[in-house]
Amino acid sequence: MRIAMIGTGYVGLVSGACFSDFGHEVVCVDKDARKIELLHQNVMPIYEPGLAELVASNVRAGRLSFTTDLAEGVKDADAVFIAVGTPSRRGDGHADLSYVYAAAREIGENLTKASVIVTKSTVPVGTGDEVERILAQVAPDSGAMVVSNPEFLREGAAIEDFKRPDRVVVGTDDEAAREVMRAIYRPLSLNQSAPVLFVGRRTSELIKYAANAFLAVKITFINEIADLCEQVGADVQEVSRGIGMDNRIGGKFLHAGPGYGGSCFPKDTLALMKTAADNETPLRIVEATVQVNDSRKRAMGRKVIKAMGGDVRGKTVAILGLTFKPNTDDMRDAPSLSVIGALQDAGATIRAYDPEGFEQARPLLPGVEFSASPYAAAEGADALVIVTEWDEFRALDLDRMRETLATPLLVDLRNIYPPAEAEKAGFKLVGVGKGG
Repeated sequence: MRIAMIGTGYVGLVSGACFSDFGHEVVCVDKDARKIELLHQNVMPIYEPGLAELVASNVRAGRLSFTTDLAEGVKDADAVFIAVGTPSRRGDGHADLSYVYAAAREIGENLTKASVIVTKSTVPVGTGDEVERILAQVAPDSGAMVVSNPEFLREGAAIEDFKRPDRVVVGTDDEAAREVMRAIYRPLSLNQSAPVLFVGRRTSELIKYAANAFLAVKITFINEIADLCEQVGADVQEVSRGIGMDNRIGGKFLHAGPGYGGSCFPKDTLALMKTAADNETPLRIVEATVQVNDSRKRAMGRKVIKAMGGDVRGKTVAILGLTFKPNTDDMRDAPSLSVIGALQDAGATIRAYDPEGFEQARPLLPGVEFSASPYAAAEGADALVIVTEWDEFRALDLDRMRETLATPLLVDLRNIYPPAEAEKAGFKLVGVGKGG
């Protein structure tokens, strides 16, 4: 199959590379000439483990190419995927669909056959209807079919998620479009039984938002249970394990921490709330989740201040981990931003280290000193705070770290270190949801 992928951001680039690895001929299109130039040099615009190698191998095989010319990209394409950004719109929180609609219009103006137009971007219910209307307006005789095919990729594990998905959701009632989508995803069925779920287009659009909102609720729930654990003398990790062993609940996304961030959960929960409000069906659980999560991030800064005796003026805090999760350079809505902001507002000096997030973090964190290693960040600091659970933070030399710090205080917002291990190394440990 010949596939055009419009957009070389996180979703578009990963999806395009994986489709080409399936054996399809893929052209990735982006208006950003600098990004395309770098991709021609195999320089990735994002950090994702294994992506550079996957792109390079498929470019060498002649299955994957990059261009700024959309007309050339969509020429003779069996399917054209729209994978452009849908950020929260300033002012009201709705998803900004201007990039999606602009892409749809330009695609329609350049179609050379009855292609399947696939919305891969995360979009509110009804977006496919508008894309269809745009195509009918600019290309009434094209025979184009509009399909919803939401992505479910975790940053840091996106290639694995794409190639071994729990399910593939396809929204269309058009049988010809279904056949094209079956052919595109057929390689998945050769090695495993990943189901392709065919549903209506509006249902498909809502599945994506509902899934992300449910996971956000799950994270926020265990975070509130963590607060209760601290008050009643319980251990949130054991509570999480105990309820997660129930198959009806499951153990994933039950890890207490400083709150969720990233490119999906914050904007998707907000967009879903707006869609619900517009349809006079408020989602009160989702509304509460957003409010609790927003306040929690700042509360983690106050937690650090309390652990340091309530006054951090003139003190230095070493922060380990800036990105919203490990194995990505994504700083969007990262908890570190709120934690650091609260500490700076209270008068603390911040020294930080992150394995991949420096370039993205610098413009967002004025006044922060960036260090070359965890130990450099900790040099003479009055507290060490783990915000993101990168693997390299899981086996720190605690004896060396204790000697490096001015005060042996470890605030572990990800519960990486067992209390006995930290205390044996001479640390005062403050975790999350540890009331015992």
